[in-house]
Amino acid sequence: MPKVGMEPIRRRSLVEAAISAIHARGSLDITIRDIATRAGVSQGLAHHYFGSKDALIVSAMRHLLTDYGRQVRHELRGAPTPRARVSAIIRASLGREQFKPETVSVWLVFYVHAQESKDAHRLLEIYSSRLASNLIHDLRPLAGDRAPEIAEGIASMIDGLYIRKALGSLKEGSDAQFLVEDYVESQLSSPLGRGKPV
Repeated sequence: MPKVGMEPIRRRSLVEAAISAIHARGSLDITIRDIATRAGVSQGLAHHYFGSKDALIVSAMRHLLTDYGRQVRHELRGAPTPRARVSAIIRASLGREQFKPETVSVWLVFYVHAQESKDAHRLLEIYSSRLASNLIHDLRPLAGDRAPEIAEGIASMIDGLYIRKALGSLKEGSDAQFLVEDYVESQLSSPLGRGKPV
């Protein structure tokens, strides 16, 4: 019988083991047994808690999204202006915690998985819509009616930099945050970037 109070700890351990296993393999070509062994629990217990590998993978995605959301909120607390809030979101997205190799490679696998898993696809849609709405909200006072377009550019750059990082094609010494900030500044400083007030 599982010990009372151990379920949250073991669930978290299995989720973290799934993330570690996906990173090590570079794909979802892993089994519940692989994950359970890495977590130090039985395969039966892993099935008991999650039911299937897909449910465990989706839980791992949700775990990373929760961490990301926490990081965004932390960065936004110290951002008093709309422009500072845009930078805070960029920092949270490409900072040390979110942009470390393990997290980046796992997200790349999740993006592929979302093409065949409705639950995974829904989580990515939630992430994308929240990122867009946060950026648009803070870009409105700065860029007017061009806020959605600039927000789309920022989100696309973040996704693209994740892919380049995962594939090892991001040049050594490149500062991902600087690249996105440079794009934002170029958009906001141009006549087109300022747009019409909304």
